Amino acid sequence: MDVSFLGGPSPQRGVGVVAPFDFALDRELWRWVPDEVSLHITRTPFVPVEVSLDLARLVSEHETLGEAVRTLNAIAPEIVAYACTSGSFVGGVMGERAMCEAMSRAGAIPAITTSGALLEALVELDVRRVALVTPYTVSVTRSLQAYVAQAGVTISGCAFMGLTRHIWKVPYRDVVDMARQAVRGDADALFISCTNLPTYDVIPQLEAELRIPVISANQVTMWAALRRLGTRAVGPYQALINPDARAGLVPPGADPGPVVPEEEQQQEGWT
Repeated sequence: MDVSFLGGPSPQRGVGVVAPFDFALDRELWRWVPDEVSLHITRTPFVPVEVSLDLARLVSEHETLGEAVRTLNAIAPEIVAYACTSGSFVGGVMGERAMCEAMSRAGAIPAITTSGALLEALVELDVRRVALVTPYTVSVTRSLQAYVAQAGVTISGCAFMGLTRHIWKVPYRDVVDMARQAVRGDADALFISCTNLPTYDVIPQLEAELRIPVISANQVTMWAALRRLGTRAVGPYQALINPDARAGLVPPGADPGPVVPEEEQQQEGWT
């Protein structure tokens, strides 16, 4: 069979991803990525520590990150992302910037982190008050709160799960339940933390219910990396990656606009 007409695979642009050793959601990251982009994922070395502030510090040491980035140099990605929320917020805003600098030195390419991408997303969405959901213990959650506050954003509400392992096994229904607990009437947005917490399919559902933008760790990581390449993340209707979705959100207590009479709805084809 003659397959010469296929012309070979299309050119790919590379995004390098450094993830913690226990990261289990590679497939979720890929779901935000357009066809012309490939992810090249490497992991930090295993350490026998449960999810905690100690683990966050261990997996984000500059030497560890630098070595991980160097393993990606041979395939020449255009950008590298550190896909770990706690590891990138544990040192505060200045610590996050230092991580990016360390990774850039190791790979001679631009570098981002999940927590840095979070702050970018909050600016993009003009968020001044954010609700938080985390799978973490209270100490790790407080570290996230301090990081967000350091960036000048108010925490309007928070719910956490207290987990120290197997975060990737949390079902969507638990994520939704925690979101409902965290969000109060004055939140501008909801952030769901941890790259190991599944969120892809619940974002549109929560935005429709809560009427505010919902962002998650994996989502902001891919969004920030891809826009560095001049391209966009893909995915179901969601505020961060689709400006049209932002226009349809009305926070609780806000004026939803004029009520359209039922007979006019029928005339205009409303369903």
